[in-house]
Amino acid sequence: MKPIDFWFSIGSTYSYLTVMRLPEYAAQQGVVFNWRPFDVRAIMTEQNNIPFAHKPAKSSHMWRDIERRAGKYGLPIKVPVPYPLEELVFANQVALLGMREGWGQAYTVEAYRMWFTEGKKAGTEANVLECLKRIGQDSVRVIKLAHSPEIASALVDETTHCRELGIFGAPSFVVDGEVFWGNDRLEDAVSWRKNGCVR
Repeated sequence: MKPIDFWFSIGSTYSYLTVMRLPEYAAQQGVVFNWRPFDVRAIMTEQNNIPFAHKPAKSSHMWRDIERRAGKYGLPIKVPVPYPLEELVFANQVALLGMREGWGQAYTVEAYRMWFTEGKKAGTEANVLECLKRIGQDSVRVIKLAHSPEIASALVDETTHCRELGIFGAPSFVVDGEVFWGNDRLEDAVSWRKNGCVR
């Protein structure tokens, strides 16, 4: 069975719900996911889509909605978390490097855990250092490589590819050109991969 592309961006609040449950869910379903970080802020800015800034009622609802859904999945959470992330781009450059080297999933899960349960913003150098230490990576080496022009350019390329696919937010799942947007569309994406339709 071909993998499902899981497009995520560290900095997306609802992606917490997917990132934290996806490894176990994938094993249960017998489905492989190809984790692909991108810069969701770049795409949303192009669309003049700033969903929660200066919208207190909507922002309050978002945190309560995420908290309720986290309870549904049995995920720890302490809301509201610090938001937005100033260093979103760098957080995702580290993730992209990690995906290439095989530790990207562990980094992404730990970055979200730190952000949503400890209030430590993903992407700041101090928190990236701690996150990498927790997952057993050489933080000095990783941070140097993640800042490299090659990785910065690679994240831009992935974001361009997202745009071409029609992705406009995170998390998103792509199955044979079909885009499924949102944590609550994960099951639909899996159904499409298995059945060629949503059941």
